Amino acid sequence: STSHTERPRTPAASPPGIMMNSKSMGLLGALFVVAAMVPSASAQDDLLARIADLEERVTAVEEGKTDAADSDTFWLLFGTCLVFFMQSGFAMLEVGSVQIKNTKNILIKNLFDAVIAALFWWATGYALAFGADAFSATGVNGFYGGSGFFYEGVGSGDDASPLTNTPEAKTYGKASWMFQWAFAGTTATIVSGAIAERATFGAYVAYSCLLVAYIYPAIVHLGWSGDGKFSPWRSNRLFGGCGMIDFAGSGVVHMTGGIAAIICCAFVGPRQGRFGPASRHLEQQSVIFQTLGVLILWVGWYGFNGASTLAIQGYGGVAAHVFMTTTISAATACIFNVTISYGLTHVIDPAAANNGILAGLVAITSGCATSNTWGAFFTGMIASPVYLCASKTLVKLEIDDVVDAFPVHGACGFWGVIAAAFFATEFYYAQAYYSDRKDDCAGIFYGGDGGSLGAAICFILTDIGWTGTNITLLMAFLKFAYPYGIRVSDKVETIGMDDSKHGGHCDVPLPKGAHFDDSHTMVQDVEEPSAKADEH
Repeated sequence: STSHTERPRTPAASPPGIMMNSKSMGLLGALFVVAAMVPSASAQDDLLARIADLEERVTAVEEGKTDAADSDTFWLLFGTCLVFFMQSGFAMLEVGSVQIKNTKNILIKNLFDAVIAALFWWATGYALAFGADAFSATGVNGFYGGSGFFYEGVGSGDDASPLTNTPEAKTYGKASWMFQWAFAGTTATIVSGAIAERATFGAYVAYSCLLVAYIYPAIVHLGWSGDGKFSPWRSNRLFGGCGMIDFAGSGVVHMTGGIAAIICCAFVGPRQGRFGPASRHLEQQSVIFQTLGVLILWVGWYGFNGASTLAIQGYGGVAAHVFMTTTISAATACIFNVTISYGLTHVIDPAAANNGILAGLVAITSGCATSNTWGAFFTGMIASPVYLCASKTLVKLEIDDVVDAFPVHGACGFWGVIAAAFFATEFYYAQAYYSDRKDDCAGIFYGGDGGSLGAAICFILTDIGWTGTNITLLMAFLKFAYPYGIRVSDKVETIGMDDSKHGGHCDVPLPKGAHFDDSHTMVQDVEEPSAKADEH
């Protein structure tokens, strides 16, 4: 069976190398023997010439396989770099959204997102996500893989784990591990920004480890493994006859992170002064950092969505299409978000533009390869009100999500999975998935039988149940049984995490007339306007 780590049209085996394999050499050797038995010299010369030509053709084919594997591997590694670069974008976005007194704290958490993801994805995550599972053959499991822990596995020869123990897995296959690790790190990062400025470092480490090692891999297996319950990457036992359409992870990555984020926010509680009668405006460090972070994320998203083809040989056209739909959805959501926000507040707000872009990017991630450009436009257009409604609902419920992680990733991830089942066309479904079921599995707006939509809805419910239950149990344990709890003391929160945990606040240039008050919050002195100022 194929999976999200090996596209259906990529070669089932990795390249044999530049030299001809043993079967090719045996065939050519037999032809040379036949040529030697031909009595006529001219006929013998002609046959030898044909054999030489055949030998050149075989060599060219073998070299072509090697070139294809090398270019596909480079494509995945290039995509890995872009997706990993998104960590820089998340860091800038989050540090721009917190108060200066918590700068070091949010930065170290962003670094640890990548570090924790690397070790736990190596230990258990990758094996549980893509390891051996017999669901396609027996109908049993479909939820977790069971081989390849620590990228080793058990057995040798015919009993070796194909995920990690074959010669190909020990070389070319590691590009897939790298790409999927970068995705796992993204899922963890979504949560860290949501509960910034008040969660204990121990609680942060605990949920990050569990999310990458255990919770997220199950969702990956369900949606992307060739044996996953809702996966479209096989030809039998398809849920709804189609499986779900989540090409690059609106549901698998973003909605999973968003679900975890809102539950963590509810358990940790709001920051001091965020809600209630004593509420005040909580200063954010820099809209410059926020905007820079969003632009970096947009660049990284071309790797996130584009390189999810997992191969470039034969998929260059699909990748180009993915880049275009990703761009259109982001731009559309930005315009609509700024317009709606202006109608509500009469302010052209950079934050509305930034979050609109992210909402459009998250929403198109599922259908980026299967929607046409108009589908991308409507996906982005609807993503804006989905984001705004979710954001305002959180405020009404007094749930403090510092970076709007749930509205952007959770709510728009949910919409993205549904949108893909609406807007997938027959043509693009055949290009991205399988041509033999394109008519049935296209979106319901393009004549599909609804199988993709049914699979999408059931996947969403499963993700909410699985991720929600596990994160709830973890946070309840940390809150009531962990000695240090999930939230820092009021004193530490007032002083700031940097002074209490990280050796002092950052030395940042303050605007003229600004200073830190007793709570280590930057305040601006108010001066009486001079007569000279009045003249101007």
